[in-house]
Amino acid sequence: MNRNILFFPRLFFLGLFLIPLLSFQNVPVVEFREQMIAAESAESVGVFDVNGDGVLDIVSGSYWYEGPSYLKRNFVGSVERVGEYFDDFSTIPLDVNGNGKVDFITGGWFNKALFWRENPGNDKEWTLHKIASTGNIETTRAWDINGNGFKEIVPNTPGDALAYYTLIRDENNRGTGQFSRIQVAEKHGHGLGFGDINGDGLGDFVISGGWLEAPSNQESTSWKLHSDFNLGDASVPIIVSDINQDGQADLIVGQAHNYGLDWYEQKNTGVGIEFIKHPIDPFQSQYHSMEWSDIDNDGQKELITGKRYRAHNGNDPGSNDPFGLYYFKWNGESFTKNIISYGPFGEGKGTGISFCIADLRNSGRKDIIVAGKDGLFVYFNEG
Repeated sequence: MNRNILFFPRLFFLGLFLIPLLSFQNVPVVEFREQMIAAESAESVGVFDVNGDGVLDIVSGSYWYEGPSYLKRNFVGSVERVGEYFDDFSTIPLDVNGNGKVDFITGGWFNKALFWRENPGNDKEWTLHKIASTGNIETTRAWDINGNGFKEIVPNTPGDALAYYTLIRDENNRGTGQFSRIQVAEKHGHGLGFGDINGDGLGDFVISGGWLEAPSNQESTSWKLHSDFNLGDASVPIIVSDINQDGQADLIVGQAHNYGLDWYEQKNTGVGIEFIKHPIDPFQSQYHSMEWSDIDNDGQKELITGKRYRAHNGNDPGSNDPFGLYYFKWNGESFTKNIISYGPFGEGKGTGISFCIADLRNSGRKDIIVAGKDGLFVYFNEG
C-alpha cells in the first residue's frame, strides 16, 4: 500500500488497513475514544494509584492526573529541560521505601543517572533520590531478572555497560530505599529486550548486537553473548515472544531512528539457532517503543506501537511523515495493521519514549495511555 493513502484525519475508531506484506483477515472493529489529558511534552507516562483511593492515576513529567476523570493536575516536581527534551525518560511504579505509597523510577539522557521520585502522600513536591550514575539513559524498563517475583530496573545506556538494579528488601519484602547493581555486559547499544531465548527457563537479555544467555547464577557468573544478529538502533523494548507458536521464542524489533518494524523468527538449524527477518511495516519510521498485550480481548496478544514524535527533534529519516498509533494483529502467518490514529501533526498522535496499557475504568478492556512531545492522551477502549 502507498503510504500516502494512509493520510486520514484523527480517527475515533479503529479501522483495518493493510500493507502488501500483511494478510487480510475479517476481524471485529475495536472502537477507541480519544481524550486529551495535557499539552505537556514529556515523553514518558506511568499508570498507578498515587493517592491510595483505589483508582488508577496518570503520572507524566512534572505532574500527575487524578483518576477517573484525569482533569485535576497535581505537581510532582520540576524536570530539567534540555532543548526539546524533558530529561525524564521512564515512569516505572515501585514502592521503593516500603511505606505503602507508590513511588516511581526515572532517569535521563543528559543527567546520566537513574533516580527514584518519592511519593509524599500529600500535596508536597516529590523528593528526587539518586540511585546510580549510569551513563546516558535512552529509557528504562523493569523485568523480573532472577525469577523471584520482583522486577529489577534495567536502563538502556547505549555505549555504556548493561546493568540492572535490584531493590534491597527487608525480611517482610518491603523496599528499603536502597538498590544493588549487577553488571551483565561491559557495553551495549541502542535497544533492549528480555525473555527466554533458548528455552532453558531463564530470562536472557536481547541487545542490538545479539543476545546474552543467562547463567544459572545471574549475579555471580558471566552472561554469554551470542552475536546472532545486528538490530541497529533497535526499539526499547525488543519484544521476546513465540509469535508463530512453534515452541521457540521470536523477536519483534522496531527501528527507533529509521524506517522499519520487523519480526525475527527463531529457527533451530540442528547445530545452533538462527533468526530469519520478516517485515511487519517498512513504511513508518521511529518505532521506538512498543507493548505486547491483548487489546481486543480474544485471548491473544497484539503489538501496540507507533511513530515517536520528533525523536531526534526532526532529524531522523521520515521524521516529517504523518504520525500514527497502531496495533498489529498476528493472523497465523503475518501481521495486520490496525490504525488507532493517523495524520499530520495536530491530527495523528505520535508516541513518546514509553507508554502504558492499562484498564483505567475497570471495564475489562485495556486502554492506551501515550505521552510525547505532541501531548498526553488516553485512548479509551470501547470494545
